Amino acid sequence: MESKPVVGKKRILLASVLKPIDDTRMFEKLGKSLSDAGIYDVFIVGFPAKKNPTNTTNIHFLPLQHFKRLSFRRLWAPLTVLKKILKVKPDVLIVNTHELLLVATINRILFGTMIVYDIQENYWRNILYTDAFPKPLRPAFAFWVRSKEVITSPLFHWNLLAEKGYEKEMSFFGGKATTLENKVSIPRGFFRNPSKTQFRLLFSGTLAEATGVFESIELAKKLKALEPTVQLLLIGYCAKGITLERIRKEIESFPFITLVGGDVLVPHAEIFQAISTCNFGLIYYPPSPHTENSIPTKLYEYLGCRLPILLHDYEPWSSVTAPFNASINLNFANPNVEAILDQIRTTTFYETAPSNVTWESEEQKLLEIIGRLLPTQTK
Repeated sequence: MESKPVVGKKRILLASVLKPIDDTRMFEKLGKSLSDAGIYDVFIVGFPAKKNPTNTTNIHFLPLQHFKRLSFRRLWAPLTVLKKILKVKPDVLIVNTHELLLVATINRILFGTMIVYDIQENYWRNILYTDAFPKPLRPAFAFWVRSKEVITSPLFHWNLLAEKGYEKEMSFFGGKATTLENKVSIPRGFFRNPSKTQFRLLFSGTLAEATGVFESIELAKKLKALEPTVQLLLIGYCAKGITLERIRKEIESFPFITLVGGDVLVPHAEIFQAISTCNFGLIYYPPSPHTENSIPTKLYEYLGCRLPILLHDYEPWSSVTAPFNASINLNFANPNVEAILDQIRTTTFYETAPSNVTWESEEQKLLEIIGRLLPTQTK
């Protein structure tokens, strides 16, 4: 059961519109770290999950009503979030989407709330260089979103950056920023028990053209042609119906490929379960300005769980895996399948234990930031 708010404790509210209340970063990392400090009451507002997480201490979930991503109800979601914020009256408000920037600044102006922007995406690049919006509308919409970020930025007390690359991609935060990378928070009791009779490949996370799902499917088909035990698990959420339909068509005649999720959000625990049973993880992003400085979250997840990786040969990523001999680096667009299989059979992975890939290194930075905003609460 959820604990009740404790009188006297400072209140921290993390708010999103589309991220679920059990979101990997908002709940499992920021939320749990603040809760475990033992001196804050934590509230999380977001998209409804399958069910509220259980066995949480000092964390209170305030899910929004379910709505479609493209709907009038979504347009009203920021007002719904605002109502929940006004009810909680947090001392610190952390928002992770441009849709809540005005909501945050209203709370600072009217109530003196400390406000923090958790920058998880470079919306400017995402809008311009992906097909999320019709091409003629992209420049105007990108300008509108970046304008909101620039105009409201002086009112924010601090910014959290989910990627190191954002330090050079953006400048509107004016130096008031700390990078908290999406390193992995491994569940207690996790252990790997990969298949010894099948060759299981894993593609986890967002299912989209921009995350290389179609190239990964093609690679699995080519490996299957030479290695009969190959299986591919696609597990994650696909935001675009047209993309999901294409995925289903690509795999419908290939029973060795399994899709989990697709049109529904997948609890992170199911991702870790998949990591525990698979033999290799697949990571590839088609070259694009909106991802050129990004480190995939699943890169840290696979490293932290010691899952060997079939990795796109991209230096910023391969330099992370190289010290631990964690990956086979390849060209996803033109793979040498025989050479890949030969490396798979002869390589000893993780002779060196991965380091600096877990959330613990980022957690302390988060607590220091909140401690500065609420100095009376520091020990």
